[in-house]
Formats: sequence, C-alpha cells, structure tokens
Amino acid sequence: MKKIGILLLAAVLFISPIRTLADMAEGDMIVTLGENLTEEQKVKLLDEMDAPSDVQIVTVSNQEEHQYLGNYIAKSLIGTKAISSSAITIAPSGSGVSVKTKNISWVTDEMYINALITAGVKDANIYITAPFSVSGTAALTGIIKAYEISADKTIPEEVKQAANEEMVETAKLGDSIGKENAAALIAKIKEEIAKNKPENDEELKNIIEQAAKELNVTLTDDQIKSLIDLFNKLKNLNIDWNQVGDQLNKAKDKITKFLQSEEGQGFLEKLKQFFISLIDAIKAIFA
Repeated sequence: MKKIGILLLAAVLFISPIRTLADMAEGDMIVTLGENLTEEQKVKLLDEMDAPSDVQIVTVSNQEEHQYLGNYIAKSLIGTKAISSSAITIAPSGSGVSVKTKNISWVTDEMYINALITAGVKDANIYITAPFSVSGTAALTGIIKAYEISADKTIPEEVKQAANEEMVETAKLGDSIGKENAAALIAKIKEEIAKNKPENDEELKNIIEQAAKELNVTLTDDQIKSLIDLFNKLKNLNIDWNQVGDQLNKAKDKITKFLQSEEGQGFLEKLKQFFISLIDAIKAIFA
C-alpha cells in the first residue's frame, strides 16, 4: 500500500507540470529577486510590485551576475551581492516591451528596452527595482532568466552575452554623450541594421555616423570603433532582425501615444509654459 501511495503521488506530480508562458495569460506575472535581499526587503519589493501571493519567483545569484557582466565591467562594480529585482507581466500579443524603473541609477528604461529586444524578449511590461539606489546592470540577468523559464525557451548563450554587453556599452556611452542620446543612437543603428544589414565595416560605420548625425551626436574615433565591434557581434548572431525592427517600432509607438494622450499633452503644455517663462525672464533682464 505504501508503494502504491508513492506511485500515485508521483503520477499526480507528473501530470501537474510547472506553469510556463504557454499556460500564462495576459496580466500574469513572474518575479525575479536578488539572492542577497533580506526577507524584509523581499516582502517590501513584492508589495511594491503588487505581486499576487502565488506569483512565480525566480532567484538571481551574484555568481550569475558575474557570469554575464564580468567581461564588460569591473568586478568591483558588479559587487558581491545580488540585489536588483524585477516583475515581468505578460502583455497583449503585439504590444511590445515596456520598462519602468525605481532606484536604478545608471541604466535607463530605454537601455533595458534595447537590450531586451536584442535578447528576443517581446510583449512584456517590466518593472525593475531595488530597496536602495543601484547601478541596474545586474537586473537584465534576472529578467532574461525569468523570460526563459516562463516562456520555456532557451535564449542562446552568445545572445544573452551580447544583450548584456550592449546594455553596458550604451550606459558607458551615455556617460559622455548623455543617457537619452546613447539609447536613441543604439536604437537608431539597430533600426537601420534591421532594414538593411551591412555587408562590411565600412557600411556599418556609415550607418553609425549617419545615425549620430541625425541625432546631432558627436562620437570619437574610439567610440565609433567600439560600436562597430559591438554591432559586428550582434549582426553575426542568430538574431531575428525583423523582430528587432518590429519591437523597436512598437517602443516608438508608445512614446508617440504618450505624447498624444491627455497626460502627454499636459506634459507638453507645461514644457511650453516653462520656455515662455524662461524667455520672459531673459527679456526682463535686458529690459
């Protein structure tokens, strides 16, 4: 009877597979938590994320962070603790990738979007947070890991490495030309590669220089060389560039929709009033 009971239990476990993205519906969430968070910090972050009590949780270790970031930034910057966490919510099919962050100091929302699109992530609303200010470089590791688990899909190792390298290189570039400019430049270059894959370094260099020119960004020779090296790696990987272009367009659509929304129009009106006030103040000085 004992053996029969064990067999029945095994059968129940066998016919109750772990929930994957194939079983998940729009609005379902999966959470990543840094391994070195305290229990109190975990509870607070889960509450901040509005995570349901039965949410699937993926733990990210500091060892994994070093695995994917160790080749691109100093070990001291990665640190010895896994802290940054995230919530990935399944979005409607065709809606694209959106990112919001809290307590992330170095990597911007747009940088995450660019890197996640490179990795093949799509149709997800992602919230990245930490209990205190962190650079944010390690968060991408957890998001990709969670996406793989929930989607029951293996992202090639070289693609994961490339996505992390892209994020770090964009952040470094942002230190000299501005974060928004850096993210926009990377997105613009990827758009052009998606439209017309360059055949050699000269064509790739032309794409980079033209994108920089259109965005009124000045790049040094070393920065251009670094971008050529990065995009050579990307274009030689098994990346669906049609999907990259499609996801980038969806990301741009969200910005357009925001500007057309009541909230966006209010923002533009405030911006307009600010400049009017600024001009009036300058006029008053010389009156």
